[in-house]
Formats: sequence, C-alpha cells, structure tokens
Amino acid sequence: MRALLTIFTASLVILLPAGNSQAQDKWNGLVIQPENRCAPYDKSEQYPYPQSVEDDIVRQMGGRVYGPYTGRFFKSDRMTDIEHIVSSSEGHDSGLCAAPADVKAAFSKDLLNLTLAAPEVNRCGRDGKCGLDAGEWLPPRNRCWFVFRVVKVKQKYNLSVDRNEVQALNRVISQCDSFDMVIYNAESEPQKRQPQPQNTPLQRYDDNGNGRITCAEARKHGIAPVSRNHPAYRYMHDGDGDGTVCE
Repeated sequence: MRALLTIFTASLVILLPAGNSQAQDKWNGLVIQPENRCAPYDKSEQYPYPQSVEDDIVRQMGGRVYGPYTGRFFKSDRMTDIEHIVSSSEGHDSGLCAAPADVKAAFSKDLLNLTLAAPEVNRCGRDGKCGLDAGEWLPPRNRCWFVFRVVKVKQKYNLSVDRNEVQALNRVISQCDSFDMVIYNAESEPQKRQPQPQNTPLQRYDDNGNGRITCAEARKHGIAPVSRNHPAYRYMHDGDGDGTVCE
C-alpha cells in the first residue's frame, strides 16, 4: 500500500503522497482529471454577483481593504477588484459547467471563494492571475491560505483538480505551519518578485499580450483548429459552443 503523510489542521486533513510514485485518481476526495468545458461559458450570465459583496469581503477581513496575494493595503475598495480564488472559468471547467444555475450563482458570491486583489494581479497581463489554476499561478504572499481556500472551495462544490494542480498544491501544503491569512504590516519592506510559471498558453500564443488567444495567433503558431482539450482553448472564444475553435 502506498505510504501517505497526513497533516492535521483545525478544519482540513491533507494527504500528501509519499515518494515519487504516480498520483492517485482522487486527492482529498477530489477527482483528478483534466479540465473540461462541457458547456459554453458566460461569466456575466452564469456567474453573476452583486457589487455589494465587496463590502462583505472587507467586513470579513476586519474592515481592512487588503489584498492578501501581495500583502498590500488600499485606501478604498475602488482600487481593488473582487477576486474569485477559484475563478469562475476554472470552476466551470472543473465541473460547474454541468451544475444547475442556482449552484453557479451560489459559487459566484460565496465568501469562502472571494477576496480582494489589485487589478493588475487579478486580471490578464504579465503577472496576472487571469483565471489560472493553482498549477499555473500562485500568489507572491499568503500561499498557504490560498491553497487552503482552493481545496475547501473545490471540496464544497465537488470540483475536480488536474495533476499539475495537485502537485502544486502538495508542494505548498508540505511547507505550511498554518493556513491562516497573514496580515502584513503596511510599512513592511517591499517583497521580492516571485518567479511566475513559465511556458503557459498565454506566454506561448498570446502575441499581443491582451490575455486572449485569437484564431490568427493560433494559426500563426500552427495549433488551429483548437479543440477543448488543448490548453489554449480556455483563452479563446468558442462562439457556437461545439468544442472547437478556428475550424
């Protein structure tokens, strides 16, 4: 039987695979499988949330307007974005695409999955999260808190994880003494830039840096037509929802 290292926390049991053997089909009760867009995705229609949820996030953080990913404080929540820790696009491709509308709506405004982030951190850009999962992007700070939330959200909504994501989550978890959010001193010294994952689909195919991959870019790089199981697909627009773009 394969050995497991068990880490107990107040509300989460993490089972870490011991050694270098291949990952199991399940991890912490979550199915390990590639992301799959089983139905068209429309964030505004399927995953709406009221702007007032921003006030709830601030209250949850003790009245602070704080971005845990970078440890930054802000004068106003007008300077931040509402950030889904497990993004709606990733959640959609990890199982919510088959969920009823009320489950999608609950996910989109669930405070367990919400925080604040500076726009340049939340959105698509050079170092932005841009809907990436934990196997593709990790925050510079509060990584233990971040992966804890990812696991709890995915458990709550029975979402899948891919193998890359499991490996990244395990790497972080194995180094954590606590999964609490760390509130950094506002006067703390500037953090060093953390290396970002290399060779992501956007880095390979998004030539104009706008956070999307066009058919012209796909054809230039010789990957068209692009099916839904290709890593570039999630950054493209499938107008007819047939699972293939740039036919």
